[in-house]
Amino acid sequence: SEDNGHLYSVPIEGGEPRRVSNDHPEPHHYYLHGISPDGATLSYVAVEGRAGMKRINIFTIPAAGGPDTRLTDVSYPNDGPEYSPDGQWIYFNSERAAKVPGHAQCFRMRTNGTGIEQLTFDERVNWFPHISPDGGWVVYLSFPPGTTGHPPNKDVILRLMRPDGTQARDLAAFFGGQGTINVNSWAPDSRRLAYVAYPLTK
Repeated sequence: SEDNGHLYSVPIEGGEPRRVSNDHPEPHHYYLHGISPDGATLSYVAVEGRAGMKRINIFTIPAAGGPDTRLTDVSYPNDGPEYSPDGQWIYFNSERAAKVPGHAQCFRMRTNGTGIEQLTFDERVNWFPHISPDGGWVVYLSFPPGTTGHPPNKDVILRLMRPDGTQARDLAAFFGGQGTINVNSWAPDSRRLAYVAYPLTK
């Protein structure tokens, strides 16, 4: 919930929402991004701290509720944590390799936070890696060099790569940005995906 920063579960058929997330002594806003293949665990981004001292790190929490598990504990931003279909990896974007603020690239790590691997290495700013249901491809959103965060109103590129970062290629270029592909939108057969492009007005 954007209003209070917590995660909730609600039955598909409707009903009373149940809060999944926990209270913290300091501000800890939950932003859900991934669900493990067995449905047991959620991966999320926590915006921790107060204005001027905020940190953006990756955590997991049981889908039924329970203790938070911290996977990153760093001062630079991380975002978009999403499970691979085999449950072995969490894909995410991070500024951990940035030489200038805002230069995010795509990474993956084991689900316990170990074995971090960088997957993209170019001058563009790369966000939100989403792996296909068959595990064969990753699509991600590529912003122009010098972009900070994932803002709207940019000339962006959707790119494809293999799960290990090889065979990267452009899929589509258009005007978009924030909201274009923040969460996984692959079709179940891994042959198509959905995205949002902004209308161009004169």
